[in-house]
Parts: sequence; C-alpha cells; structure tokens
Amino acid sequence: MPKDIKNKLKNVSSRTYLAKDFDSLRADLLGYAKTYFPDKIQDFSESSLGGMLLDFAAMVGDNLSFYLDHQFNELNPFTAIEPDNVISHLRNAGVDIVTASPAVAEITFSIQVPHQENSYGVRSPNRTALPIIQQGTVLVGPGGIKFTLIEDINMGSQFKSGDLRADVSIAGVDYEGAPTAYNISQKGICVSGQETTETFFIPNVHEPFRQIDLGNVNVTEVISVYDTNGNQYYEVSSLVDDVVYGGKLRPDAEGALVEQDMEIIPAPRRFVKIVDPKTKITTLQFGGGTAKSLNDDIIPDPSELALKLYGKKTFSRFVIDPNSLLETKTLGIAPVNTTLSIKYRFGGGLSHNVNANSINTIETLQILFPNTSITKAMSDGVKQSIAAINTQPAGGGLNPPTLDDLRAAIASTRNSQARMVTRSDLYARIFTLPARFGRVYRAMATNNPMNPLASNLYVISLDREGRLTVSPDALKKNLRKYLNEFRLVSDAVDILDTRVLNFGVEFSIVTHPSSNKSTVVQEVIANIRDILTIENFQIGQPIVTSDIVNIIVNTEGVIAIQEMPKIIPRVGIVNGREYSIIGFEPSKMNIKGMIVPMEGGIFELRYPDFDIIGTAS
Repeated sequence: MPKDIKNKLKNVSSRTYLAKDFDSLRADLLGYAKTYFPDKIQDFSESSLGGMLLDFAAMVGDNLSFYLDHQFNELNPFTAIEPDNVISHLRNAGVDIVTASPAVAEITFSIQVPHQENSYGVRSPNRTALPIIQQGTVLVGPGGIKFTLIEDINMGSQFKSGDLRADVSIAGVDYEGAPTAYNISQKGICVSGQETTETFFIPNVHEPFRQIDLGNVNVTEVISVYDTNGNQYYEVSSLVDDVVYGGKLRPDAEGALVEQDMEIIPAPRRFVKIVDPKTKITTLQFGGGTAKSLNDDIIPDPSELALKLYGKKTFSRFVIDPNSLLETKTLGIAPVNTTLSIKYRFGGGLSHNVNANSINTIETLQILFPNTSITKAMSDGVKQSIAAINTQPAGGGLNPPTLDDLRAAIASTRNSQARMVTRSDLYARIFTLPARFGRVYRAMATNNPMNPLASNLYVISLDREGRLTVSPDALKKNLRKYLNEFRLVSDAVDILDTRVLNFGVEFSIVTHPSSNKSTVVQEVIANIRDILTIENFQIGQPIVTSDIVNIIVNTEGVIAIQEMPKIIPRVGIVNGREYSIIGFEPSKMNIKGMIVPMEGGIFELRYPDFDIIGTAS
C-alpha cells in the first residue's frame, strides 16, 4: 500500500532552538500553541490558564538554559566561577598550589675566640674553640618573626692552605699590641616561619591513600616524616615517583665541606602534599600499598583473589574485595599500626620581608664543638659571644596566591615540561620555586649577546611594604641551584638584578567652571594611580603616555589638558623618601610615544601619594 507522504509532512511541527531566555521561550511557545492548537485554547493572557501553562513551560526552559550555560562555562578553567571547579581545573593542569612564601635572609654569625700561639710565636685564632653552628638555630626578628638556619655553618672550615674561610678580625690586644682574641664571622641562609612537630596515631587497619590534615595553615615545608619504627616517608610530586633525589656533603679539592653530591634514594614510603587554596590547610596523602607486598609486585597477582576450588565439588557464595587490588607498592606504602611524627614549618607573607639589621636575637642555639679537647670554660665563653645580624633586608616573602593568581598559571603549566626548553618552561620553573626558598616577584629572560646558548634572567622581589627591591643573594643562589636541575646540557642562565626606575607624573588640566578644581585633580590622580600601580608592570614594559592622556581627558570635570603629562625621574633621597639610585632621562627613552626602559629595567611608581602632582585652572 503506498504511503501518504503528504499527510506525514503535514503532521510534522516546526521547532526552533534559538530561544534561551524566559521572554523568547514564552513567545515561541505562544506561537506554537496558536499554530497547532487554535481550537483548544484561545485565551493566553497572563491571568488565564493558558498563560499559566506558557509561563510554567518557559520558566522550566529558562532554568535549563541557565544551568546548561553555567555547566558549560564551568568546563573552562578561565570562565569557571565555582571555587571547587577552579581547584579541580588547577589540579588537572598540574598547577602547584602553594601557600604563603617565607622570606629568605642571609645572616652573619660571629663569635669571639681566644688566641693560640705556635712554636714561632705567631698568634692566630684558637682552632680548638671553633664550633659548628647547626641548622635549626632559631633567630627572632621584629614583630616576633622567627628565622631558622637551614644549613650548618662550620666556623673552622679552611682552605687547603690552612687559612680559615670565615672572616677574621682582631677583637683584643695585650699591652704589647699582640692579639689576644679574634672575631670570626660567617654567613648562613635562614628562612622565616615557625617549626613544629605533630604526631598522629595510625590504627592497625590498612587504608589505601590515607590522608592526614596538618593543624596549622600556610605550611611552607614538610621537614620530615618518621614512624615509630624509624622508617622515613619522603615527599614526592606524584605517588608514582619511587625515588627521590638527596644530597650529602663532600670535601672539595681543597678539603672543605661545600656543595652536595646528589644521590638517588629509594622511596617505598612516600607522600604527596595537597593544599586547599580556600582554607590554606595542608593535607598529606600516603601510598596505597602494604609492607607485606612483594617488592616486584608491580601488578597484583589475580590468582591471589581466586577461590581455592581444587578438590572441591561445591562452594558457597563468596565476596571479592576490590581493595585487594590496591595492596601493591607501585604507589607507595601506606602507614599501618604506627605513630607518625611530622615536623614542618609554617608561616610567611610580605610582613616577613624585614629590614636590614633587624634580625639580631638568637632564641634557640644549636651548636657543636668538633674538637672534644675544648674546655668547658672556653666553650661557654664562645657561646656567650655569639651574635647574629642580617646586613641585607630579608626578601622573597609573599602572601598566599588567590584563585585568580593560580588560574593565570594554568596555561603555562600545561605547556611546561620536566625540563626547560622554551622561555615558558623557564618562567614556569621560576614561579614554582619551592616556597621554602623564597619567591621571585617578576622575571624576564633575554638573549645573551655574548653567548647564543645562554640567556640573561632578570629578577626582582618585593620588600615588606610591597615595594620593589633587589632580590637577596640567598634567593638568587637558591634559584640558580633549582634551575640547574632542569636546564639542557648546552644551555646556561645568568641571573641578574633588575634595575628599578622610580618616577613621578606631573600634569596640568583645565576644569569645567562648575566643577571643584581640587576634587577633579584628586580624581585624576586616583585614576592615574590605578593604571600605574606596580601590579600592572612587568620587567621591560614601557610607560605609554597616551594611556595617561586618555585617563585624564576621560575624567569627569576635565575639559582640556593645559600641559601634557610629564614623567619625572625620582632618584636617591627626595624629601626624606628613599628611591632607587638608578637615574634615567625620559626624553632619550621615548619611542613613538612610549617611554621604554633599558634592558632589565622596570618602572615603579613607588610613592603614588607624593609622586603624582597635578594642577588645575
């Protein structure tokens, strides 16, 4: 029998999927109802039954459209707004979520020791009294901020010639002018924050991937994790990493203890550190295996889960535990029936960037005298003479990054590799420097004209006031060691200081007769300050004078610019305010309306309340 194609086509109703909001959905539904149901309902006013049905259907469609758009936006890390979804994107992209960064300070430790005299009558510091100031020594700065020494300082370290590596000066002489005591001083690196130890009892129940929350926020470093059997748990970037890289001190060619030899340490017991950016709480997640698993148990043996049916003719119902498949050492060993002792350091931020000569109190002294023949009176005298001071400001401390700050790192992290091939890789490594070593605020890499395989890396940090300051040498040393592990064999990176160019802005405007001149000038100053804040500047970024002009002319009450805005250099001490010592001439740096800094330079409006000067007429 032939099909009635005409009737079938007639019964097909036209539909549109362009409507997204309530009004457009209701309009489409109204047209649909009038077209296909004209003899059923004629009244579609708001107070009628037909109007109510249209409103209900349009409301459902509007809600579905909203949540569809919302869910679609949440799939993109740059449009997601729900914090939990943003955090999921960060973890999927591999962004290292960190807390506040501690400050790094180079502390000069000095002691006073008596003299010794050789057979020729030549006097020198008594080597017997030279101690080792051990890591863990705690100093206190302003506001009770604590700084901990992270490396041993051997005051008796010497060159092959026998001369001390430390700085030596005469502290006292006798009536003949011969030295009777010497000052011995040497520098060590300290990081800010407090150290504490927490213990956690682990029951005799195997829990794969056990998680433990630490009690303090802004944990910058997990120093050590041990159980009651003396087993050490190592921190890794991923639980699939079964080895870690450590170091041991070695004597160099001159017989002194200097750099460390890297060694590979098996890490069957390991953990990863997870930071919640909302609460700033740090969680340690351990492996999923048990110590009973075989060392070569890469994949669990399925036969261990099979029923022992040999010789049996019948069997009852049984249950297989899927968790048994996780009892492998592939992802590390989970602690069971023990007590974990976790030692960590917490605390940091901009407030830890203290000024020079402000860290001078020793709270806890860890000291060792290698020479056991020293007398108690001599050792007590050396201990009482110990002094410490930071001759340079502490730097590298930063407040915890916001979700937006972390979100901005997703693109570079996704493109990063386990080695530095491109400049994006270099920047990703710089800004993921472990928090315990401090942090760089701005960085820029340029080609080295002297070496095609090398790059010049300019870095800058912030002081405790949030102003640009030269990165301390201790931070640059840490950065050099860290980057060296990721560079290619033939590549080189020279770390240089960024040159800070402080400036001010002067302008003169014509205001509307009905406007208050003072109010308009203050509004212009506020607008200029917003666009010239240091958060908007990178190393090498120029000052665009047209942007300043645009801000001025678009301020309400301004009808003309009487005198074009000028960039005024600020150098040295001006009215009691301290600026950078580097001067510049804006007229010689003007390129097509942009004031371009020299290579490795960055502009900073250091005191916006004083350095933006405006007049009105």
